[in-house]
Amino acid sequence: MHAVDLQQLTAEIRDFARARDWERYHTPKNLVMAMSVEMAELVEHFQWLTPEEAQAIASDPARRVPVEEEMADVLIYMLRLADVLGVDVEAAIADKMAKNARKYPPPAR
Repeated sequence: MHAVDLQQLTAEIRDFARARDWERYHTPKNLVMAMSVEMAELVEHFQWLTPEEAQAIASDPARRVPVEEEMADVLIYMLRLADVLGVDVEAAIADKMAKNARKYPPPAR
């Protein structure tokens, strides 16, 4: 696995949208709706599967690649939304993880 530079990825997504004159369509409402559609498409790959069948997708390239593509679509829209709203995703994640750590401390050993 390689490290992801979210700022660089966000800039590439922004440039992609700008080159196609899609910025006018990339309102927060539209981006959230599009992300919801992509998430539903991701859910379809897992609907009705047992936990074991769902895990088996990881080792079946014919089923894994479409799942990866839907995951990428969801993340692309999420990063685009963050860019449009001016949200620092890395900071937001760090803040949320800290809040989760306080809310859900690890069990005592």
